[in-house]
Amino acid sequence: MKGKSKSLQLQVRVSPREKETIVRYAKIAKMGMSEWVLSKVLPPGQQAFQGLLAQLNAASNPKYILAQIHDMFNAAGGDEFELMVTQPPVVVLADYWANYVAAMIEYTAVQKGRKAPSWIRQVPPLEVPVFGSDLKNLRLYLLTHSPPPFRRRNIFIDATVGQRV
Repeated sequence: MKGKSKSLQLQVRVSPREKETIVRYAKIAKMGMSEWVLSKVLPPGQQAFQGLLAQLNAASNPKYILAQIHDMFNAAGGDEFELMVTQPPVVVLADYWANYVAAMIEYTAVQKGRKAPSWIRQVPPLEVPVFGSDLKNLRLYLLTHSPPPFRRRNIFIDATVGQRV
């Protein structure tokens, strides 16, 4: 939250012991008490992920945004990834992007031995298949080699999180 203007205050009632604990953890993290509490309520990874999703619909070249999401997922540990994707997108994504991101999350969750968040089941699969290439000769390959989370969503590609083409 650094660098953002703050104009509102939130009061939370805690016991003296709880406040001591919060102060101690904040000191260990070399943060102010408010900053530490906010980092627990709004984890930085989750904020970064939501920020990228907000850019996805309007991006002139969404491949760069997807690459950033890919890199963030790939670099995250299991716990960090789980926190990052726990909340559904704050923005309304186009159907294709909602499905693509949901498939990336499902694929990464399996890779990291985590459970995918329940909100991705609310994203209905695309009605019409979308192929990662316009080459007709490549379609059979993509139909048979696309990762399962993408196939279930009617998206046919040949690489996903942890891989680059």
